[in-house]
Formats: sequence, C-alpha cells, structure tokens
Amino acid sequence: MIKLIVGLGNPGRQYEKTRHNAGFLFVDYLAGVAGAGWSSSGQFSGEVAECNVGGCKLMLLKPMTFMNKSGMSVGKFLRYYKFSPEEMLVAHDDLELFEGLVRLKRDGGHGGHNGLRDIIAHIDSRDFYRLRFGIGRPVAGEKVADYVLSGLSLDAQAGLLSVFEEVAKNMADVVVGNFAFMSD
Repeated sequence: MIKLIVGLGNPGRQYEKTRHNAGFLFVDYLAGVAGAGWSSSGQFSGEVAECNVGGCKLMLLKPMTFMNKSGMSVGKFLRYYKFSPEEMLVAHDDLELFEGLVRLKRDGGHGGHNGLRDIIAHIDSRDFYRLRFGIGRPVAGEKVADYVLSGLSLDAQAGLLSVFEEVAKNMADVVVGNFAFMSD
C-alpha cells in the first residue's frame, strides 16, 4: 500500500513549468484534485500535503532541497513517519520515455536521474515505486541539463495535464497496490 507520493522537482519560479519539474507538477495536480493544501515543513526541508484517495490517507511531499539533494528530505520523512521504502511512490521526469508516456515500476536503479540517485543513497534502498513521466530526449547537440530545465510549451503542458488526469483517475487502485493498468 502506498502511503507517500514524492514529487521531484526544483523550487523557484524559474523551474516551475520545466520538464524536470514533472514530479512537482503531478503532486500539485493531485493535491488540487483532492482539495489538499500545501504547508512548508522545515523539519522535512519540503512542502507537505495530506489527502484522502479511495478512502486511504495519502501524504504528498515536494522536497525543496533541489532535485540533486532530494534524498535528505525523503529520508527524514520516511524515518519520521516510519514508512518503509515500499510504501513510497516517487513521481519524476524520464528522458527515456517519449513525451506523453507514463510508466510505473518498482525497484531498479536510478537510470542516471540524480534525484533518484540521491534518494537511493539516503534511504539505502531501491525498493520503492517510480511513476515515470516521459519528457523525451533533447535534439542532437543540445545539452541534457538545458533541455530538462527549459520551459514546457503550451502543447507539452496540455499533454502532461492529460496524462495527470488519466493517472489521477486510477490513483485509488495505485494506493492499494493495483498497478496493472500501467506497469512496464
């Protein structure tokens, strides 16, 4: 059973609607649909929201430590609430998936994603769920950092919103461990 969804991203206005903030954008969407408000938590170096999905209490976390240092916030949160890594789902951008695709998987490596790398290092486990939002790859010659930190076009924003709506319709199943509708 999922008790925590972590959205990965970078704090600050300049990063709000970038590809790299797909995780933040997703948990913001979930909180909005559930009518949950965010509160700032110095204890967890992040923003926290609590909502009810399918009759289950669900915590949402946005680490405000910047992407590459997300593990500190996540580790503190898991330890405080005594959640195991298997009770966590991390929503993040994925270069290896075409824009508009979403995949769910459990366990595995970081795939070059520095936010995942830092979480794995801080919690000493790879055994958690990942909700991977496809952002596609940059064109030849464009630096990956520039690509992931660039703003989303209006079409790309609409595409992500459509994906978020579809995933949100199935969150009650996800929270209780029924992932069949979108597994790799």
